[in-house]
Amino acid sequence: MPAYTDLLLVRSASRLLTCKRAFREVSHCLRAYATKCKKPKGVVVGVYKRDSDKPPKTTENAVTLDDSVGGKVMQWIRERNMDGSPGKGLLFSGMDGDYQAIAVVGVGDYDAAFNEEEELDLGMENVRVAAGAGARALQMQGMREVHVDSMGYPEQAAEGASLAVWRFNMNKRKKNRTRTPKLEMYGKGDREAWTRGLFKAESQNLARRLSDTPANMMTPSVFAQAAVDALCPCGVTVEVRSMDWIEDMKLNSFMMIAKGSCEPPLLLECSYCGTAPEEKSVLLLGLGLTFNSGGLCLKKKTGMDQYRGAMAGAAVCVGVLRAASALSLPMNISAIIPLCEHMPSGMAVKCGDVVSLLNGITMGVKDVGKAPVVVMADPLLYGQAAHKPKMIIDIGTVAQGVNYALGGGATGLWTTSNFVHKQFRKAGGITGDRVWRFPLFKYYHQIVTKNITYDLSNAGRGPGLSCLAAAILRSLVPFCI
Repeated sequence: MPAYTDLLLVRSASRLLTCKRAFREVSHCLRAYATKCKKPKGVVVGVYKRDSDKPPKTTENAVTLDDSVGGKVMQWIRERNMDGSPGKGLLFSGMDGDYQAIAVVGVGDYDAAFNEEEELDLGMENVRVAAGAGARALQMQGMREVHVDSMGYPEQAAEGASLAVWRFNMNKRKKNRTRTPKLEMYGKGDREAWTRGLFKAESQNLARRLSDTPANMMTPSVFAQAAVDALCPCGVTVEVRSMDWIEDMKLNSFMMIAKGSCEPPLLLECSYCGTAPEEKSVLLLGLGLTFNSGGLCLKKKTGMDQYRGAMAGAAVCVGVLRAASALSLPMNISAIIPLCEHMPSGMAVKCGDVVSLLNGITMGVKDVGKAPVVVMADPLLYGQAAHKPKMIIDIGTVAQGVNYALGGGATGLWTTSNFVHKQFRKAGGITGDRVWRFPLFKYYHQIVTKNITYDLSNAGRGPGLSCLAAAILRSLVPFCI
């Protein structure tokens, strides 16, 4: 029987949290000491945090660069009294030689390591922040090629820089778009790790692009085509299931929400095979509400445009599959991605409607504003029956309670497995995408199941909406696991 994990993603204005990280724009800006230059090549190097009155210590590659420019780098650091704080630095442009601009960025303490209190590897995180801040500053100076010092962590440097220079600007005129510079590793370092970091960032940026695209340009059919274009060349199998197939398979809860929109729903069934085919897979279930208006109970107009991101879970699934293929992970991964819109119309689901799920349980839609768990119910049951996975991971923007509680600091995690929690926690500390475990107490299960007229409610009663949403999905997985 599979272990079950419910991963609720928080979408905020500054960060899209996924099972991997999307770059946070640091507030520390690099100060420029020259005007923008027209030449295209720049370099980012690091300096460690200064200890009391000791002279500043730079990375090995920064020493090499300093020698090539006649000691100017160290001269700048001393003159500006740079302290090496993470993300803070200096930017000098109009240079002669190989590089026309140099960004010197602080990477924090030389011996920074895993911090138990922060649940974060500060050494890796500081390098991500430093590389991102430096690369972004050079990008804004018009650099078309940016070389980045590995700073001891080439994978993290590549990831941070690549995430930082990415911008969603496809809807701007070409002349107004910010050019994405070419990224290369500067000096010594593990080239394979650098490439791995670029692969990971590229997959995250794919998820960001899918999530940030306006709803009229990212309908279920457009998303499906984008997934096919992104995954099929990588060797991932993608099957696009039509509305007729969805109805034939009796995925009634999915159709109940989808029927309110004139955009036909689709279901993507994806498979990545990285080991023996008979090995059980990890099943991903990604919520794909390409727009969630709230249905008949419309959401507030303020911020409603952000509900185009209700398909962030689906976008993350596509990104994960692409990364798994690019990195040739030795595992099998399956994904079920239901795609639809939640809109008001004469066909829209009404408060109090009841639907019969694949396992015979009846679900009452007490609150049409809480459509995500209704959309995911039958696809979750179908995925268990069709793929018989060893672990199930639900990913979706299901409720705002996590955002209120954690902000952008961590992702909410619900799981039945202590081992899985430890693995997610460990991975979060390494990648910078921390998770925080929330309870799956029977208390929440009782709230969503104790109803007189149907078996399961999509809303429950009282506060704790995120935990209630997790309890609903948990109730659809066998309790013997």
